[in-house]
Amino acid sequence: MDLKIALVQYDIIWEDTQANLSYLSNVLKSISKDTDIVVLPEMFHSGFSMSPKGNAQVDGGEVLSWMKSMSDLNNVCIIGSVIVETNKGYVNRLYVVNGGKVSSYDKRHLFTMGDEHKHYLKGDERIVVEIKGWKLCPLICYDLRFPVWSRNIGEAYDVLLYVANWPASRGDVWDVLLKARAIENQSYVIGVNRIGCDKTITYDGRSQVVDAKGSELINMGANEGVAYVELKKDVLMKFRECFPVLRDGDEFHINN
Repeated sequence: MDLKIALVQYDIIWEDTQANLSYLSNVLKSISKDTDIVVLPEMFHSGFSMSPKGNAQVDGGEVLSWMKSMSDLNNVCIIGSVIVETNKGYVNRLYVVNGGKVSSYDKRHLFTMGDEHKHYLKGDERIVVEIKGWKLCPLICYDLRFPVWSRNIGEAYDVLLYVANWPASRGDVWDVLLKARAIENQSYVIGVNRIGCDKTITYDGRSQVVDAKGSELINMGANEGVAYVELKKDVLMKFRECFPVLRDGDEFHINN
């Protein structure tokens, strides 16, 4: 079965949850009716803020409720990360909202050069979710730089997905790493980034989808809006069968 993905790339309004949700509500009104998954950038409601106290949602709060509502209304799965307050502290939490089912992943690799580790707790468990017969592994931004955490052991997933606020100054690195993760893991890779500026950082988008051979299926450049791509399961399975490199991978265990 094919899987139709909508990538939403936009200029996140700095630390204004209400404005961002209002903007996205309008965007989602016009998405194609045969869309299976909508992917939003990292911290899509606030931008990459190091002020969690003023922007956090308790257990997902209003933002998670909005995701559930939009998922039901549009009959799609919605993926994006949210600043969440837990009883242990703040986390950068990615939600996968698919109808009545909610799965979550807390960002593992915190961007120390931006002091993310001083404001957020790191996650310790990767997830794989199944949607319409496809297995997806959703990760967040800086995780892209760490191939061990992304490793596709035993064909655990078919799609590796990154939501991000990746700066324009390292845009070429973004392009290279997305292709590398696709090739080494024999999977489709989706990277959804933002455009525009926050207080100090410029973002140039480049949201894209890469196939298992490292070829770009779509690249949004710096354009605002929604882009669609259809993933082909039979093409992926055929390639893995003809060139089964994953079977020769090293076995290892990650210590938290």
